[in-house]
Amino acid sequence: MHFLKIHRSYRNVVAVCDKELLGKKFEEGKRQLDIRESFYKDRELDKEALRKLMIMQKMEDATFNIVGIESVSLALEEGIITENCVGKVDGVPFALLLL
Repeated sequence: MHFLKIHRSYRNVVAVCDKELLGKKFEEGKRQLDIRESFYKDRELDKEALRKLMIMQKMEDATFNIVGIESVSLALEEGIITENCVGKVDGVPFALLLL
């Protein structure tokens, strides 16, 4: 399962994380991932629902903030992001897509 929240502004920001990461903080040197409920938690979705929503948002030219093995893998499968977009903090993959 995944959490998704769409922040609406002049361009949607789609925040996605693996359910088990919500509320956790990861650090590695000066780098930090803080998976805050206020940023990521709105709707809880299964893989297929998330897939559809991410594809739709990509077509609307949204930006993406994605955290977690499952969520990042799904975004890679669907061509939302490329391997070049993926980084890791303390072993946790994340991707930012800002077009």
